[in-house]
Amino acid sequence: MKGNEPVLDLIREIKKTQTVLAKIDSFYQEFTKNDLPLLGKKETSAIVVAEIMVDFYTCLETLFLRISRFFENRLQKEKWHADLLHKMTLEIEEYRLPVISDEVHSILLEFLKFRHFRRYYFEFNYDWDKIEFLEKKYSRIKPLLERDLKKFLAFLQLLDWQGEPSE
Repeated sequence: MKGNEPVLDLIREIKKTQTVLAKIDSFYQEFTKNDLPLLGKKETSAIVVAEIMVDFYTCLETLFLRISRFFENRLQKEKWHADLLHKMTLEIEEYRLPVISDEVHSILLEFLKFRHFRRYYFEFNYDWDKIEFLEKKYSRIKPLLERDLKKFLAFLQLLDWQGEPSE
């Protein structure tokens, strides 16, 4: 069982991430149902929705980084964020299934771009068209991401790990 401990740790990380994602989604659902109608589409409400979308992506990226370190740990120094996201779509033959589908990757690229924009854009001139675009992508990705993570978890649970992967 000791040889399986790294796999079990990764499984725990994925489940913990799923819990955090559920909390983020719960907050988002409550905000859009209760607070957004009262506030209207103003800067303050745009800031809240933007932060939720950034938190959603950052939570996933942190998980992907842990998975990458577990299996390969070779990311390009420049543009490592995009490289990491791309690597999550790759199957490493006889070693790992893809973590996410190409469709999920395509949607997550929009979140990565938005997070980059949000990180370096310090004015409060939010474009609600962009926010609504992300909200549509968020609604689309939730079931797809849940499917992909469930599939990857099942793969990990079937592993008969004989030791830690090489770094």
